[in-house]
Amino acid sequence: MNFLIGGISGCIATTVIQPIDYLKVQIQVRSEQGGKSLSPFSIGQEIYSKNKSFKPFYKGLDSALLRQVLYTSTRLGLFYTMTDNYKRKHKTNVPFLLNIGLSLSAGAFGAFIGNPADLALVRMQTDASLPDAEKRNYKNVVDALIRTVKEEGILTLWRGSTPTIVRAMAMNFSLLVPFEETKKLLKNHIPNDKLRTITASLVAGGCASVLSLPFDNVKTKLQKMKASPEGVFPYKGVLDCIMKTSKKEGLSRLWVGLSTFYFRVAPHAIVSLVCNDFLRSCLTKK
Repeated sequence: MNFLIGGISGCIATTVIQPIDYLKVQIQVRSEQGGKSLSPFSIGQEIYSKNKSFKPFYKGLDSALLRQVLYTSTRLGLFYTMTDNYKRKHKTNVPFLLNIGLSLSAGAFGAFIGNPADLALVRMQTDASLPDAEKRNYKNVVDALIRTVKEEGILTLWRGSTPTIVRAMAMNFSLLVPFEETKKLLKNHIPNDKLRTITASLVAGGCASVLSLPFDNVKTKLQKMKASPEGVFPYKGVLDCIMKTSKKEGLSRLWVGLSTFYFRVAPHAIVSLVCNDFLRSCLTKK
């Protein structure tokens, strides 16, 4: 039940924030290309003016939803199943350090499971920024996964999995641990459960944004990259990507689009965690 609840919560939240996620990826790509104007408002206006439609902002939604089915259902399902089991067995709340360990392990496992869908999502969202001759033009998430395996090999589905896993560990840790701890701290100050959950989600979203954005930036670059005619990739791995980004764009550009990322993470955290709390209260016995 925890896995089902996690997946439903993630899909609802992703449908709400998909346009912000699309803008976040465009900012990262334009920063890599040396773009100077990285305002989400100007980029959003440019994309809308070019297409006369909001449809591009939902590019890759099927990949994003598949990612939530695989990733969020696993990370939230594992975390809450393990914490529920501990509470039932020991008749007490989960200790802080164990809470950290459970959130990190659940995030890592969920990210590994969800990496193929994440790779398809990034490629579909960045396709418009490529020259016509280099565009992949995937029809949908299934076409993206099948063609990736056929053209590049099955292991390519896990390209960028290292920063994806580290990002997910940072995200899960900085969302779930502050979220649960903040709810406890606010219990005597904010009696309303829903308001307390939303406030804790905003705090958790801020922590998650700062800790995970550099890994999200690296993940995007590794997953969208294509080999040159000589078969050379622009980045050899995570550390090489971090070094080249810092040298070419500046160290601070690892956090490029932080405000946009927060407004992607915070609403997603609010919607998914509030939905998760609500569904757990209705469907599970704590």
